[in-house]
Amino acid sequence: MYARKSNQIVLSALESQAAVVLLGPRQVGKTTLALWIAEQQPSVYLDLERNSDRQILIEPDLYLDEQAGKLVVLDEVQQLPGLFKSLRGQIDMRRRNGFPTGQFLLLGSASNVLLHQSAESLAGRVRYIEMPPLLLEEVGGARLEGLWLRGGFPDSFQADTDRASMNWRKDFLRTYLERDIPALGPRIPATTLRRFWTMLAHTQGGLLNAAALAEGLGVSGQTVGRYLDLLVDLMLVRRLQPWHENVGKRLVKSPKIFVRDSGLVHALLGLETMEDLLGHPVVGGSWEGFCLETLIAAAPTGTEPFFYRTSAGAELDLVLRLPGGEIWAFEIKRTTTPKVTRGFHLAVEDIKADRSVLVYAGERDIPLTQGLRAMPLSVAIDMLRGL
Repeated sequence: MYARKSNQIVLSALESQAAVVLLGPRQVGKTTLALWIAEQQPSVYLDLERNSDRQILIEPDLYLDEQAGKLVVLDEVQQLPGLFKSLRGQIDMRRRNGFPTGQFLLLGSASNVLLHQSAESLAGRVRYIEMPPLLLEEVGGARLEGLWLRGGFPDSFQADTDRASMNWRKDFLRTYLERDIPALGPRIPATTLRRFWTMLAHTQGGLLNAAALAEGLGVSGQTVGRYLDLLVDLMLVRRLQPWHENVGKRLVKSPKIFVRDSGLVHALLGLETMEDLLGHPVVGGSWEGFCLETLIAAAPTGTEPFFYRTSAGAELDLVLRLPGGEIWAFEIKRTTTPKVTRGFHLAVEDIKADRSVLVYAGERDIPLTQGLRAMPLSVAIDMLRGL
């Protein structure tokens, strides 16, 4: 088992807040983390996908009153949306009784559903934390290519062989399409949604072209938007927004779309081995998405991610606006030659970036012209974590 960065983040949040909502796709390690925390203190754990555990909470106050002073862990809490009103009263009652923090740890795999359910009821009483798949800094730099190929879901990454890893990811996709998504309510044919997901993988890192996707699927643009919203909500797809501040240039306004886990990209496209991946046209987009997710996860809480592109060709793969207002610009290239185009420097000037970084496949941290530094992904991670 790898030591997860999220462990300490969640522990710290529980020390200062009454309730913590831990978000992340299924099988990312949320339950493992929660059980690890629960073992260290008086606690109870309920899995709300199990009918027997849901029955316990038919009269939630009767049960939860008896658990005062314990950490209550509720897994897949979106299954009981009506529970949040009771949690508000429970939190307030416990505060009056001398238990102001560390009361509830709520796990969920549908972010917008949970945010909507809890926003009004638990305002001022909850902190939201997103748990990403395994990160490079958690598994070690020597495992970079394996993490890129297999993705960060623990069971996929730790499989004995590439074939076993691929089989796990195929089963994961099938379970989401046939069970998990229908359980949330949307009535979408599994074959249609899989085609849509695969189309996104083929264009990994490309601009959203809803009309082309709609034509390929034989559905309306509105339906494409609904499919995309669903996968974004499940934290399986990232809709990276363009830089929107007025810089006096004609900016690209469509978002870029990434399947967030590189292993799922490769499973959707049938790329089982590193040789398969390196010979496929998606290799550049896959590497960009892998680095992008890693950098965003390493950035301080409250960082806003964007990309930047003008109609004249100035472009930045990733722009991070840090909580203090600093702007960092990133170019991501799978090359050992640390070189960027003139369009990169123009873009850095346009947004007045405070720092510019080229993440490349070399092993050295090298200063280049105009304040640009070229560095391996691991060094960029350390730099962001040090903020």
